[in-house]
Amino acid sequence: MMLAALAVGLAAILYILVVGLLARRVLETPIGWPRAIIVGLVVFVASVSLLRAVELGSGLLAPAGSLAVDRVIFVLFITVAAGWTVACGIGILVALELVWPTRHFGGPVAAVKAFRARRRRARRYAQVLAIASRHGLGPLVHGGKVSDAAAWLPGALVDALNEAGVTFVKFGQVLSTRDDLVPPEYTRALATLQAGSSTVAWDRIRTVIEQELGGPIDATFASIDEQPLAAASVAQVHTATLLDGTEVVVKVQRPDAAAQVRADVDIILRLAARIEERTDWGSEYGVVDLADGFAAALNEELDYRIEAANMTALGRIADESESAAIRIPRAFEAVSTARMLVMDRVDGEPIGASADRLSQLDPELRTELAKGVLDAVLEQALVRGMFHADLHPGNLLLTADGDIALIDCGSVGVLERSLRERIAALLLAVINDDDIGTTDVVLLVAEAADDTDRVALQRDIGRVLTRMQVSTQTGRIFMQLLDVLRDHRLAVPPAMTLAFRTIVSLEGSLRRIDPDFDLVETGLARVPHFMRRMLAWRRVLGAAEATAAVAAVQARTMPRRIDAITSSLERGTLGVRVRAFEGTDERSWIGSIVAQLTTTLIAIAGIVTAAILVVSDAGPFLTANVRTTAFVGVVIGLAAFLLLFRSLRVAFVRRRR
Repeated sequence: MMLAALAVGLAAILYILVVGLLARRVLETPIGWPRAIIVGLVVFVASVSLLRAVELGSGLLAPAGSLAVDRVIFVLFITVAAGWTVACGIGILVALELVWPTRHFGGPVAAVKAFRARRRRARRYAQVLAIASRHGLGPLVHGGKVSDAAAWLPGALVDALNEAGVTFVKFGQVLSTRDDLVPPEYTRALATLQAGSSTVAWDRIRTVIEQELGGPIDATFASIDEQPLAAASVAQVHTATLLDGTEVVVKVQRPDAAAQVRADVDIILRLAARIEERTDWGSEYGVVDLADGFAAALNEELDYRIEAANMTALGRIADESESAAIRIPRAFEAVSTARMLVMDRVDGEPIGASADRLSQLDPELRTELAKGVLDAVLEQALVRGMFHADLHPGNLLLTADGDIALIDCGSVGVLERSLRERIAALLLAVINDDDIGTTDVVLLVAEAADDTDRVALQRDIGRVLTRMQVSTQTGRIFMQLLDVLRDHRLAVPPAMTLAFRTIVSLEGSLRRIDPDFDLVETGLARVPHFMRRMLAWRRVLGAAEATAAVAAVQARTMPRRIDAITSSLERGTLGVRVRAFEGTDERSWIGSIVAQLTTTLIAIAGIVTAAILVVSDAGPFLTANVRTTAFVGVVIGLAAFLLLFRSLRVAFVRRRR
């Protein structure tokens, strides 16, 4: 009895392994063993009854229980019956995978890591909700209502974002520039996030500096102030003096900034994916792409070597600029690292916190200062092709000399020459209320689908331009223009989108310098000047020389090509080669489709043939109850069933990829 139970158990285990492994081979994807074990046990139990029914119903056994047929025939019957039970088990697993795919945990170690990650995310969610509730924002988070007139609400929001950490502070900084979306009392409060973050103890900052330097602080700095000059969302700034006496500031990344950003970015990306999957507006606005861009910008901010290189490049542009309104602090790249940036000390304060000082300046001086900043930024973008892309009020310092210093150069935009020329033409058309010209340039810049309604596009662009003539917030018009392009399914280059968003942020900053500043009348009217600089005779001549050189190279190859064509005509061997499906991947794809279709047709033909043979009354009896034709039909049906699995494997692998 014990041996019989052991034999049955071993047979069950072997059966489960065979079914699970064959199912994985069919689908070429891991199948969860729990479901394979359950399905295997159920089918194994059913197969025992099936095999018993085959023995009795097919006439394999005599009434006394002895074999009524030759042993070879008995083995064939049992093998085919067992094959059908295995095929049924595989079929059930395949159906389950199609309806309810296995979630792959990648082994025990990966499962533990995934569990810890989920626990961290859940803990972070709970922490953010607790912070919101602690500052009185609970009703907003949970769908309740709070009076918009509550005087304490802007300050509570700032405190909550500040406490929530790096990512949320950055989000608040972005909102502080969106005067078109956020009420003034909120933008004023959010502007304090630029310099109002909580400080980190000196001992922790000192540890980071020594880790980045790879040695003691006094080996690089003659002195360093333990009291921070400023505390930002990602970093903390300390004044210091180099060994040669140069006064500098040291921007040190907060010890927990990288880990906090990774955790928050993970939450943001998952939420964006869910929103885009489940809502129409999420898909329309490309929430995942927006989240990816926000995450990429944050990750770049965490590597100060990128910011040091950007400062050097923008500083060179500022030194060669016609406008003397801005300056870029010099970065000391030799002593800067991924988490520490050393740069020139600039005496000044953010314009977001300089309202009193700006109010004391002559109105004309404030207007000229705003013009100078806009001129410098337009020159960066249109003439030189590299511009500061994060121009919120916290990144513009009003210096003691009365000019503007641009700091926090972690995010920059780069525009190639062809795109710069088209953006300049677009701006010219926009400021001249030329809806036809704007539409033509847009279609040159953006990729339009074949079914794009160009008349409707021009009409919508014309409405936006008409509103711009009477609007006091030009930045909002640019965002509405981007919305029109998105509504018409036009693929706008990311660099162009970044440039427009920079204009929005810059307008908010310039209005802090001069509240009456009009970006169209006093700012974008300078675009023709920069257009002329872009089309200066030296540049045009250089482009013409390059075009002529390329044409000369191509012309030198023309005689050889003409000779080859005429020779082919003389020999009668001239032919035309169709490039469709020329590549290996294309031919492989076509071959796989043909093979899958052929296999499916053969399988269907096999099933039909099997059905005909099984119900046929012709042919000799193989056993007392089963004809030879019926048995052959069962075998053909099993083979056809396995061929269908082969077709499913190709389809399943393609879907997974």
